[in-house]
Order: sequence, then C-alpha cells, then structure tokens
Amino acid sequence: YIKMGSSSNFGNMLSMTGGSMFLPFLPMLPIQILLNNFLYDVSQVAIPTDGVDKEYIVKPRPWNINYIKKFMFVIGPISSIYDFLTYGVMLFIFHADAKLFHTGWFIESLCTQTLVIHIIRTGKIPFIESKPSKFLMLTSVVIVTIGILIPFSPLAKPFGFVRPPPMYFVILFFMVSTYLFFVQVVKKWFIRKYGYD
Repeated sequence: YIKMGSSSNFGNMLSMTGGSMFLPFLPMLPIQILLNNFLYDVSQVAIPTDGVDKEYIVKPRPWNINYIKKFMFVIGPISSIYDFLTYGVMLFIFHADAKLFHTGWFIESLCTQTLVIHIIRTGKIPFIESKPSKFLMLTSVVIVTIGILIPFSPLAKPFGFVRPPPMYFVILFFMVSTYLFFVQVVKKWFIRKYGYD
C-alpha cells in the first residue's frame, strides 16, 4: 500500500502540475479531487483482507525508505504518461470543454489508480501467479463501476461532470489495459534490478 500510495500520489502531482502549465482551466476541480480520493480510499479498505506472497514473509523485512523512493520515482511517472495521453485525447480527439475534460480525466485517473494495486501488491504475475482477496477484487470493481456511472447519475451536475461520448470508453479500455500491462513490465524490470522489498 505504501509503494502504491507514494507512486500514485507522485504521478498525480506531476499530472496536475503539468496540466496546470498549459490548460486554460484546472485539470480537475478541488471537489472532484476530493471525490476521486474518497472513492479510491474506499476501494483500499479491503487491503487488510488481502495476503502477501508467502516468499515475502520468509524473513523479517525492515523499512527500506530508499527502495520505496526508487519505486515511487520509477512507477509514478507511468501514470503521468497516461494522464497526459488522456489530456491529449480529451483536447484533440473530443475537443473537450472544461467539464468534459474534467469528466474524462476523473474516470481515467480513478480507474488506473484503483486497479494498479493488483499489479503492485505482488512481485509475480497478478491473478495468475498471485490472486488478491475476493473482497479486494470486489471493492476494485465496485469503485471503478461507480466512477464510470457518476457522470450518468444525478450526482453529475453537483460535481461538474457531463456524459462522455461512447468512443471515450473504447479509448479508456485500451488505455487502462495498456497502462496495467506497462506497469507490470516495468515492475518486473525494477525487481530484477533492485530486488523485491
């Protein structure tokens, strides 16, 4: 959780800072950030029900802040790459105004941030070599579903969302899938280089 939280937050900071430099509006409104964080935190309440790989608890593992820092600097920017790709999709494909842009990035950000726990929680291939708890899988699916449905619900207006065009969800599926695959590939490289602490 520490590795995931630090890398995700670092990536989000890069994305917000970068977007604020060239967009004529905030990449995401404060109330939308609070909602994103709330939903993300709800999805993580299942972490105590999850188990780590048996190899990980063979011997005591003291805190390794340097390892966490390296992990944050390597994995965090990957989410920023996909955030900037989302910016490009919203601006150049959908010619989004502020509300549509906020909606598009909110959904993409919540999906990638919520689902990446399944990659980071293990040094192995997720779901195949190491399965998360059923509760963690459930909360991940439920929160991603809620995030996607909010723009179609009565909550859309108070949070400043609009309905994305159908093609957005095709692009979203492709981007989230490739993001998770890319994180898995980089994670395996990172473990080979620095070990698994």
